[in-house]
Amino acid sequence: MDYLITLAILIGLSVALASSFNLIIGYAGLVSIAHPVFYAIGAYVSALLARELGLPVPLAMLCGALAAAAASAAVALPSLRVSGDYLLIASIGFQLGVLEAIKNISVTGGAGGLTNIPAFLVQDGGKGAYAALVIAFAALTVWLNWRIAHGPYGRALSAMRDDETAFAGLGRNAVAMKVAVFAFGSGIAGLAGALYAHYFRFVTPEQFEILQSAALLTMVVVGGVRTTWGPVLGAVLLQALPQAITFVDLPPAILGPLQGLLFTGLVLVFMVLRPQGLIAAGEAWHPAKKYSAEKYSAKTRGDA
Repeated sequence: MDYLITLAILIGLSVALASSFNLIIGYAGLVSIAHPVFYAIGAYVSALLARELGLPVPLAMLCGALAAAAASAAVALPSLRVSGDYLLIASIGFQLGVLEAIKNISVTGGAGGLTNIPAFLVQDGGKGAYAALVIAFAALTVWLNWRIAHGPYGRALSAMRDDETAFAGLGRNAVAMKVAVFAFGSGIAGLAGALYAHYFRFVTPEQFEILQSAALLTMVVVGGVRTTWGPVLGAVLLQALPQAITFVDLPPAILGPLQGLLFTGLVLVFMVLRPQGLIAAGEAWHPAKKYSAEKYSAKTRGDA
């Protein structure tokens, strides 16, 4: 039973991460693969505040989410002012830099990891309640993603993504919108990291490296970019599949690279054979039916 509860928690966290990542890379069109580093920031900040300062765990979790959102804004703002392509370079550099700092700072436990993280809700058989909390968080993330993508803000995101010059010509601040959605998605990742840390009570830098970025990208691409349920399906499948592989009697030296090859191989296969993913996106995703800035302007005038 404990195994199934832990698997449900991992799937719930993956759903929240994939959905928030889809909001950034799919709906907003921001090219970044550093989502796991904000997951790490939330985990480490929450764990250290609760362990070293004795902060109540719920408050520490909130601080972890806010720290991840603030860090993402600090990375995105200067990059997006130059060019959106620089966000990819900045995000990779930021991810590598933060992980190297974590590995070389004693307070974070160094490369060996951070231990003795205060637990939350799991004492006295409360793992089921924690799983319910994580699943509720994942469901809320999916719902917020749907509300944002299918509301006026989502129409603005589509217009900005398809033609940023025309969108700016309508008097909208594209950079501010990009930073806001990047911070929002990263804040969700930070809260997911905090939930992870206070359940497993141990985090290590290796859990947040490029392999995790490949896993998240695979979940979104395989499930379906710019869809509500695509990242959910991708997260469930690709979180359950590695668990099934662990039942194969393989040495760890082979099992780890095999999982990495699985993630990257699935991305390449789906990009060639089914680029729309398992769940195809609607009208806004089709290249010939883009939600242009002109349509957004007309819709805005109609709403007014």
